Amino acid sequence: MSTRWRLIRDDGCGAADGLATDEALMHEHRRGAEAALEATLRLYAYRSHCALVGRFQSLDDEIDLEVARALDIQVGRRPTGGGAIIMGDGQLGVAVVTRAPAATAPRQLLERYASGVIAGLARVGIDASFRGKNDLQVDGRKIAGLGLHVDENGALLFHASVLADLDVALMLGVLRIPGAKVSDKGIARVEERVTTVSRLLGRPVDARELRDDIAAGFIAALGVELELGECSADELARRDELMRERYANDEWTLQRTRLRDARGTAVLKTPEGLVRVYVATHGNAIKSMLVAGDFNAIPPRLTALEGALRWSAARRERIEELTLATLRADDLRVPPAAVAEAIWEATNRALERAGGAHPVRPDGSCYFPEPATVSAAEPISIQEAV
Repeated sequence: MSTRWRLIRDDGCGAADGLATDEALMHEHRRGAEAALEATLRLYAYRSHCALVGRFQSLDDEIDLEVARALDIQVGRRPTGGGAIIMGDGQLGVAVVTRAPAATAPRQLLERYASGVIAGLARVGIDASFRGKNDLQVDGRKIAGLGLHVDENGALLFHASVLADLDVALMLGVLRIPGAKVSDKGIARVEERVTTVSRLLGRPVDARELRDDIAAGFIAALGVELELGECSADELARRDELMRERYANDEWTLQRTRLRDARGTAVLKTPEGLVRVYVATHGNAIKSMLVAGDFNAIPPRLTALEGALRWSAARRERIEELTLATLRADDLRVPPAAVAEAIWEATNRALERAGGAHPVRPDGSCYFPEPATVSAAEPISIQEAV
């Protein structure tokens, strides 16, 4: 007998109501609450466009607010961790809301719900797989970002942003991505790291067209039965309250984190020319790392290293460990140890600009804790980022 889930479809969400709706849906899945359904699957698209930052980010570190205002782009802050993303009718938002099962590791939960997205993409002929900490990739290029949040009451929210399409030039203009705008090759560099359903199918695809296939993917992968529904009156009332108190409130959206972002660069000489390393740190974590050079194509293992270093501890030994485990000497035609040293040099410069080290959290970041089980004592937040 299959499990019954509710399916909600939304289009044209604003930044505040889109975020508030997901949190409102979590309410009936708290411990002690009587949930009418096992879970809710929400498939939705934001208005074009919204820029959303993670819970622990400073808005002006992530988004060029002047550009956002000029382009009528709404901004919002998620309740979950992770990086800044652009959402619109080219990106399908996927949310699963349920009660967190006991004694299940966050990684297992992330992979379980990601299987529905993978099965949905397979229906349109796209072979995606789970890679790194929280990405779905196709041939080494990211096609979806994933996130997971378990609140203090045991309610679970799984998030995915699936790239049906992506305006890379717009994204680079609005988001502050270290190293991405250093030359006229910025768009090409991004396109070597991400892909879209439109690009893979060779025709325009938007979030609405992809939605039915993703719904069918959840049915196939998780063995559930979907029943089309809508938010209840109580859920809509909670959504409106959350908008007033949080998501449409500047006190929430504009807050600044105690830990500031900082950026550093370093240059590495290779037989193919100079390569520049860009690192952004947040506290004592590497928020992002990007390597730019006059490449004909980005070496796949270099892209993998960029992902592996994201939200890792900003320590020399950790950088060296991940670099030596990922790169080969022929990737940049220099020893991986030399690449690791350049990454550390850029990282150390960022840490110095941030005013010194901060206490290191477990696994280097509060965005991706990996406890053995889902804890009922404290919320869990795994990052989501395009």
